Amino acid sequence: MLEGLEISVLNLSEVLYDNNTKRLDSEYFKKEFLKIDSNIKSNNFKRLKYLTQKITDFGAFSQNNFIEYLHGGSHYFIRNQDIKNSFVDDDKIFISKEVYEKLSLKLEENDLLLQRTGSIGKSGIVLKKDLPSSANQNLAQVKPSKEKINSFYLNTFLNSLIGQKIFERLATGNVQPWLNLGQIESIKVPIKSNVFQTKIENLLRLSYLKIEKSRQLYTQAEKLLLQEIGLEDFIPSKESVNIKSFSESFGKTNRLDAEYYQLKYDEIIKGIQDTPEHDKLVNLVKIQKSIEPGSKHYQEDGVPFYRVTDIDKRGLSTTDKYLSEEYVSELITVYDKRNKGKSEEEKEYIVPKKETILFSKDGSIGKAYKLREDLNGITSGALLHLKVKNSRVNADYLSLVLNSFPTQMQAERDAGGSIIQHWRVHEIESVLIPIIAEEKQQQIANLIEESFTLKKQSEHLLEVAKKAVELAIEQNEEVAINYIENEKTTTA
Repeated sequence: MLEGLEISVLNLSEVLYDNNTKRLDSEYFKKEFLKIDSNIKSNNFKRLKYLTQKITDFGAFSQNNFIEYLHGGSHYFIRNQDIKNSFVDDDKIFISKEVYEKLSLKLEENDLLLQRTGSIGKSGIVLKKDLPSSANQNLAQVKPSKEKINSFYLNTFLNSLIGQKIFERLATGNVQPWLNLGQIESIKVPIKSNVFQTKIENLLRLSYLKIEKSRQLYTQAEKLLLQEIGLEDFIPSKESVNIKSFSESFGKTNRLDAEYYQLKYDEIIKGIQDTPEHDKLVNLVKIQKSIEPGSKHYQEDGVPFYRVTDIDKRGLSTTDKYLSEEYVSELITVYDKRNKGKSEEEKEYIVPKKETILFSKDGSIGKAYKLREDLNGITSGALLHLKVKNSRVNADYLSLVLNSFPTQMQAERDAGGSIIQHWRVHEIESVLIPIIAEEKQQQIANLIEESFTLKKQSEHLLEVAKKAVELAIEQNEEVAINYIENEKTTTA
């Protein structure tokens, strides 16, 4: 009668042992959680509390009254979304030095920042480039004692599958996932040799060097684009008054909001029109809308479902939303019927193909990413699928243009004034795209391709580090080190 059910049978003493919060819910005692806990206990381990100088957070909520975000500066304020791929992302926001001095939480090199809410449990290590900085209340500051544990090793353990399962266990049973400092302090950390921990540190440092070089190449491509279209030194006008006749304004655009007619927008359009060649986006690509299944179709596993929050110009992040394979199969059948008798160029695909540019029209609008392989998943209705339909532009060049400030300013103009930004498809179709010489486009495409190759290598090294930590815990260090040596050759 119980066939197919997952059951863990425990004595009451086993349930209460090492269970300070007196959890009794069945999810907390899943077999996979118990197995991971058993594996860790079979190693030499210590509680995180005894491996750190302190584990703290932003402190009193009233400190938020001091915070005022800036567009630039020398002092950073790190948020949940800034923790990516074991590091702190470079697209951080700024605060003034005066505000920084008032805040109680001040970060130092090799501190860890741990996500406490939302996608909990992701850890990022603080490097020199991230300082001076503070962090918000959704992140815990973990300050490892360097005499007791290597920060890079600890960071990798927390981000490994084992570490993430620990956080998943701690979060079960909560309506809104949240980690308190006591839960973080109680985490059991397997202690490995200094030699092994250093090998993990070397993998992460090499990963960072590659991602940094990747960013530099992408920036180089961005600069080359702006040089070629003559907008490298463009400074938007701050003039608040721009006088237009009825025929030049509402008669042409049907827009009455004054923000739409700011002088800076006229200037950027003129800048694009002054390039030797330009055209509307609709003349360069085929634009296809995606679907919006609604949250009722979301699952914890299945076919990945990508939303605007999962995309940026540097790629796709791992999604936490999925659709059932049956539902996706039904969608594919519908699209196959629509495509019957159409040429390859006319066909529409529910699963985006390689070379398709994903382009956001809702929320964080104007983000573009060119797929480098067929997507294993479905995209939300907030992401358009753009397919280059002639040889005047290549996809890498176009994705860079779409992410550049001349396009972003057009997005800002069109969607301005909305609480939730929405960029209408007919407005996107009219976006002006500068077109440069083919050889320069290819030069830009080569820089982008090299950038993404390094990014992929960087991500591979992070996965090798996490897998090695898992092997060291589940088997032994020798197996883990052999695995590292074998895998490093693929990213040499």
